[in-house]
Amino acid sequence: MKQCLYKSYEELPIVLSAKELAAALCISRSGAYGLLKSEGFPSVKVGNRVMVGRAAFIKWLEKEGQ
Repeated sequence: MKQCLYKSYEELPIVLSAKELAAALCISRSGAYGLLKSEGFPSVKVGNRVMVGRAAFIKWLEKEGQ
């Protein structure tokens, strides 16, 4: 079982990489990459990296949780 690294929104970095997203959601890194590439997820490409901003991630998470 994956262990969640973050316990609150305040602990999240301002911008999350796939590794940090995986830790936040307690999913695999490949699952995080899949999510980052999925339509409707607020990811941004920075050079070769795909990331998500903390505010956009929280907004998406709260919207999906409804």
